[in-house]
Amino acid sequence: MGANMQTKEPVSTGAQMNGADMLIESLRRENVDVIFGYPGGAVLPIYDKLYGSGMFHVLARHEQGGIHAAEGYARISGKPGVVIATSGPGATNIVTGLADAMIDSLPLVVFTGQVASSVIGSDAFQEADVLGITMPITKHSYQVRNISDMPRIIKEAFHIATTGRPGPVLIDIPKDMAQGDGTFNYEGEIDLPGYQPTYFPNQLQVKKLTDAVAAAKQPVILAGAGVLLSKGSEELKNYAERQNIPVINTLLGLGCFPADHPLHLGMAGMHGTYTANMAIYESDLLISIGARFDDRVTGNLKHFAPNAKIAHIDIDPAEIGKNVPTKIPIVGDAKEVLKQLLLQEGEVGDYTKWHEKLAAWKQEYPLWYQNSADVLKPQKVVELLHKYTNGDAVVTTDVGQHQMWVAQYYTFNNPDRWVTSGGLGTMGFGLPSAIGAQLANKDKTVVAVVGDGGFQMTLQELGVIRELNLPVKVVVLNNQSLGMVRQWQEIFYEERYSHSLIPNQPNLMKLAEAYDIKGLQASTEEEAHAALKEAMETDGPVLLNFFVAPKENVYPMVAPGKGLHEMVGVKP
Repeated sequence: MGANMQTKEPVSTGAQMNGADMLIESLRRENVDVIFGYPGGAVLPIYDKLYGSGMFHVLARHEQGGIHAAEGYARISGKPGVVIATSGPGATNIVTGLADAMIDSLPLVVFTGQVASSVIGSDAFQEADVLGITMPITKHSYQVRNISDMPRIIKEAFHIATTGRPGPVLIDIPKDMAQGDGTFNYEGEIDLPGYQPTYFPNQLQVKKLTDAVAAAKQPVILAGAGVLLSKGSEELKNYAERQNIPVINTLLGLGCFPADHPLHLGMAGMHGTYTANMAIYESDLLISIGARFDDRVTGNLKHFAPNAKIAHIDIDPAEIGKNVPTKIPIVGDAKEVLKQLLLQEGEVGDYTKWHEKLAAWKQEYPLWYQNSADVLKPQKVVELLHKYTNGDAVVTTDVGQHQMWVAQYYTFNNPDRWVTSGGLGTMGFGLPSAIGAQLANKDKTVVAVVGDGGFQMTLQELGVIRELNLPVKVVVLNNQSLGMVRQWQEIFYEERYSHSLIPNQPNLMKLAEAYDIKGLQASTEEEAHAALKEAMETDGPVLLNFFVAPKENVYPMVAPGKGLHEMVGVKP
């Protein structure tokens, strides 16, 4: 899938080096094995040094595709995704990806080119105030103003991006900083007095939570992406089993606890399961681990866990108490906190009646859809996808109805199999993020499930998939509309479908042919079986176009302004 880095003798401290060479050497020191980028005038000195460096570079077909690919890589590998974009429009094209990575806590180190230092502020060709534009959507940002600072800045950037709550760090490099010479030093200690993330929890707070668990009658755990980012899935499973506490996932937390486990209640929130939402509503102790109480999870805050004592475990202290009043705040890494909880000698409460109530809800209000012999249902496609991938594929998605159907029906049993845009809700995310996910885990089946709307935002990245011969399977759930927009217009706007229907679709089979990728399509369940079977037996990439029921809606649903207990569509 690409050349490995050339092995070179490490550069000695104090050597005089070109700024672009410093960047390449620094990336080597950080063990970077893939760069996603797009060249342009301001970064030509960097790309000239990349030539012959042996570093594996993926040429995205658009900068947004490049940064979303880096997000998928970061999410699956746990390593920072590295991106290079040129100045001006190159830099502004990555803004969406920065915002997406920031809100979903994905580690990125992004290099943007900049006009020469001497003309900054003069509205030079392809100049943009990248630091000003991106300051609110990066964890930290730098502009190199002294070539000899380049190694220190890069070293700090990787440290900041990957420690504490992960996030994107941007380094803006004026062209003269890449062209000129300076002194290389990568050996110095990182000295950031104002940045000291807390990994290990306060023991008194851990004891408070242990006592609260023993006293509770109806406890639940809400597990988010923080569990996955900390690699704490095994500790969560051990803790939940030991304490006999049911577990609910956020959208981004899916896979951190096995979906087929008896203690698992499903996903919470706007399109969560009835059991998960009602468990939160009726709980007397809610333990949030690595989740930030997003509005899509909580619904109307007046009705969110109204009778529960809230314990909030998070590595980012700014999240605790931000949205939901918290009785037991615990700042720390999710895995480390769970380790400490497992060391406690707390009692296991008697939750018999609670589990009986939850089991009854599961039985009476399962996820449902009405299958049809006349039209292909999108939920059925997701179930078939689970069957033909043995439920163990890495699945990426765009945003919309298809995203929710995958979250509901794919049933993730293992961590690091789920890549989606949560907080920002970025259409166009699914296809490029699959590229990064496949490069991060070359031996896994990677499937991008996309809608026909979002797919058309970044479909040019099929060129990357073909060029690298990545065996990504692209599944288009084609309802010829912006499905979630159409659903909201149906329910809340009296079926006034203002610009949400897309009847004039491109011929996706001809598109597949244009990119020299196998194309398959289906409009019945029988055809869907055959297409998925053939796709999974194909070594290379496949584009699958499934014509699904155009007016199918995602249920259950919590309408905006409603509480989690006020779901609609919980039964046929």
